[in-house]
Amino acid sequence: MALVKDNILLQFVRGTLGDQITIYERNGQIIMAKKRGPSKKKPTQKQLEARYKMQVAAAYAKVIMEDPELKAYYKSLAGPGQNAYNMAVKDAFRSPEVQNIRFEDTTVVVTAKDEFRVAEVEVRVHDAAGTLQERGKAVLGRNGVDWYYKAASLPAGGKVIVVAEDLPGNATVREVKLE
Repeated sequence: MALVKDNILLQFVRGTLGDQITIYERNGQIIMAKKRGPSKKKPTQKQLEARYKMQVAAAYAKVIMEDPELKAYYKSLAGPGQNAYNMAVKDAFRSPEVQNIRFEDTTVVVTAKDEFRVAEVEVRVHDAAGTLQERGKAVLGRNGVDWYYKAASLPAGGKVIVVAEDLPGNATVREVKLE
């Protein structure tokens, strides 16, 4: 790979030359590199999964670009050399993280983070037999990380299931046994 500076011949040239050299621009710099060819190896299962995940992320980003509000949101997060589409793909590629679940009396406090934004947190309360007692959406706290859900009761021996979802719809499920 070579960086080209102040070359009048290559100033407006982009693309592939003679099936050997590719010329492209990245962050205002002209780059010349050997043309890549397709791999001769069969893709592994992990590679196939990554390709599929990338296809889903790219499809999400394409749809998001049509929504001016979300496009502006992702564009505001883009750094140099990035755009709203890149940020939307990055967001769709990763799921939110449920970092902590704690109880304050009958209030379930969920600490959930995402590189971009956690869209919603749902809390489900089950009794000891596994029967769903109640479910509902948690409310985002002032700090922007903690979500609060006021349960009617937290049955001993039961469990609380928390589902955190981000803008692209990636969900993370976490379960806590009640004592």
